[in-house]
Amino acid sequence: MIESTLVLVKPDGVARGIATSVLSRFERVGLKLSAIKMVHPTAEQAKSHYLQEDIATRHSEAIWLQLIDYLTEAPVLVAAFSGVGAIEIARKIAGPTEPRTAPPGTIRGDYCHQSYAVCNAAGKAVRNVIHASADEADAERELSVWFSRGEILSYRRTDDYEHYLGTDHD
Repeated sequence: MIESTLVLVKPDGVARGIATSVLSRFERVGLKLSAIKMVHPTAEQAKSHYLQEDIATRHSEAIWLQLIDYLTEAPVLVAAFSGVGAIEIARKIAGPTEPRTAPPGTIRGDYCHQSYAVCNAAGKAVRNVIHASADEADAERELSVWFSRGEILSYRRTDDYEHYLGTDHD
């Protein structure tokens, strides 16, 4: 099933100059880039992205506030990708949220090293370079935070499934 997902290169990824290297991994596996832009998030955008009630069920309000501060400290590169199983594929490419446990070959395993313990002691959010939507509901909600309907484009790539299956009739 073709689905869409949100990928954010967070402020640390943009500041380190690795944003396009990070995004190229999604294209290399065949996901289709449907929208992209650079944004300096407002507090309202960050709060709409990181819903307090979602974070509070797993963490404290202090961690939620750290995430808001982190996301708003500098520009982010926001992208929409689509493809068969795009959400699951993007999550695999990103790797586990805690960089310390992320295996080599994942974005977080290759570009980050921080641990929850170190960040908690410092009172800072984990700098983990990337965000990828967790599931279909999150992807739909998050895409609407960052993009209007007209900004997410549809087009045919030469390696689209329809092309290989012979179902494109253009």
